[in-house]
Amino acid sequence: MSIAIRQATIEDTALLHAAIVKLARHMGAMERIRSTPDDLRRHGFGDRPAFEALIAEADGFFAGMCLYFPSFSTWRGKPGIYVQDIFVEERFRGERIGERLLQATAQRGVGLGAAYLRLSVEADNPSAQGFYTHLGIEWSQSERIHGIYGDAFTALAARLNEQER
Repeated sequence: MSIAIRQATIEDTALLHAAIVKLARHMGAMERIRSTPDDLRRHGFGDRPAFEALIAEADGFFAGMCLYFPSFSTWRGKPGIYVQDIFVEERFRGERIGERLLQATAQRGVGLGAAYLRLSVEADNPSAQGFYTHLGIEWSQSERIHGIYGDAFTALAARLNEQER
């Protein structure tokens, strides 16, 4: 099987979005998907792209993708790469495509001056956790991800205006 990894282009937005939907379906989290292909097109392929993505093709067929963006560690004093989503089509799992995607993402990061790669994984996804550990991507016992989304995020931002009145 011939595996090729390439940078995603704007023409790939529907393909990227379909992979994200398949990932959510696999995780039993379809209700969490709010994005559309237009969102990916608008935010990933403009003057200031919010992310980049790599696509793996096996014998010319879409086999997987890795969507990532730059990050920065103030403690390390270095830029890095944050992997938001990685997906491999079921029929290509076990062919080391996920590993190749992460290697290519790391290589792309190094080319951009990155010194590390980070990602988060669902707590109830032991197979992914084992996969990342096998690659040397260690779980951080000292950190927890916190988030604020939607109306709560907007309300947080609005509080500053309220306090300034």
